[in-house]
Amino acid sequence: MTLITTPSEQQDAPASAPTTPPRSFGWAQLVQALPGALRKLDPTALVRNPVMLLVWVGAAFTTVLAIAEPFLGGPASSGGTPVPAPFTWGIAIWLWLTVLFANVAESVAEGRGKAQAASLRKTRTSTMARRVVGYDPAADAAAEHAATAQVSSAELQRDDVVIVTAGELIPGDGDIVAGIATVDESAITGESAPVIRESGGDRSA
Repeated sequence: MTLITTPSEQQDAPASAPTTPPRSFGWAQLVQALPGALRKLDPTALVRNPVMLLVWVGAAFTTVLAIAEPFLGGPASSGGTPVPAPFTWGIAIWLWLTVLFANVAESVAEGRGKAQAASLRKTRTSTMARRVVGYDPAADAAAEHAATAQVSSAELQRDDVVIVTAGELIPGDGDIVAGIATVDESAITGESAPVIRESGGDRSA
């Protein structure tokens, strides 16, 4: 497959870059996520998440009620059914754990996203490309007989032509000018199945 690159000012990551995201959940990720989860207990940080903010308010109210219940006498003083003191504390602790675990899950997801973005940035700078020297679109559109030079993907300029063979990483954004291939775009789109890209197709970039 022959690709003519059209990089922008900040070149995107290779479409076929293999990423190695962290494991789904581990103790190391949990420890790293705990400080961020505790910071998210601030109600001002929960404003953008109304559901968790409502649970936070319920947890705070239940905690105040559990503290004040021994002094107020509880429902039994007004003829109601007696409520054991541990029950109110149990509800309060359960609500706080719900908020905390939700924050931990969010922090873990943010950490995984940052790790994957860092991996993509590293791949972009370390990927090598076979740039065609003296490309002739009329006589040799597929650049089968043209000379090539190994360069870093960060050195590619607009309108450079590169050759990508089976198993190689696509070094940057561009349009396919010759050939056809199945491309793994999971690092960019999340689609697990490879997609077909060819010159002249509706999706050749």
